[in-house]
Amino acid sequence: MASRHSAFYSPLLCCIGFLRDGGREVTYDVLRPDQRSYALIRDGEVNIMQSAVSSNWKPMERGVEPLPVHFAQINQRDGFFLVARQPDSVFNWKKLEGKTLLADHGLQPLVMLKYAVRHNGADWDKIKVVDAGAPGQMEAAFSAGTADYVHLQAPFTAGVAVVSVGASMPAVAFSSLCCARSYQKTETYRSFVSAYKRAREWVRTAPAEEVAAAQASFFPHVAPELLTAAIQRYQDLGCWEGSIDIPHDLYEQALNVFHSAGAVAWRHRYDEVVG
Repeated sequence: MASRHSAFYSPLLCCIGFLRDGGREVTYDVLRPDQRSYALIRDGEVNIMQSAVSSNWKPMERGVEPLPVHFAQINQRDGFFLVARQPDSVFNWKKLEGKTLLADHGLQPLVMLKYAVRHNGADWDKIKVVDAGAPGQMEAAFSAGTADYVHLQAPFTAGVAVVSVGASMPAVAFSSLCCARSYQKTETYRSFVSAYKRAREWVRTAPAEEVAAAQASFFPHVAPELLTAAIQRYQDLGCWEGSIDIPHDLYEQALNVFHSAGAVAWRHRYDEVVG
């Protein structure tokens, strides 16, 4: 299961494709607003979830047990872009001040965006930040003329990307795969990890057109050229660099981001979350 459906998670989508091509039965679904990933994993309804190390922190602070263990990195950079109505080759973050921005209000995307704004010398409080709902609603509102900028993952059909949030801040443990600790003892888990390693490396190095073609069935309403362009953006950004291990320093940087926004009560130990 994925916490949201996006080409940003191409390593997972291509892994599913590899497993299915090898004769394995793999189901795929997207988390609904009324569902909680830790509960689905705890109750055995989902084996593996696309999530983020940060998803454990609030439940830990509420005393929720058991929580999933995060075992593999997907992306080591934020995958969102600021999209404007016209190209802007000299964009700087100060230009957001006094403007209206449709921002993704998911906890991690919003915390990362705030960090990037401040990291690049702009004043968050001088930006008119609007919550227009889910990504599709945000893009529709932007297309209808609302706001000066919109905060989206690729691909997008409205406007022009003027800056990458991920390229504007340090690398970070952004998204990862998690499961129950007991599931890590199974042969099914081991075979998944083997396929995932292969898929992530292939997605990182293969031509974007080939990666797009391999996962086209996951995006039936997205034009092939837009999907290819999205994958090329993420390859160029370096989202899928490194091994599948979740580096300790990138975990700590994610904590730095959340701590700066007051979004964690304390610094959670790496070995409590990653394994």
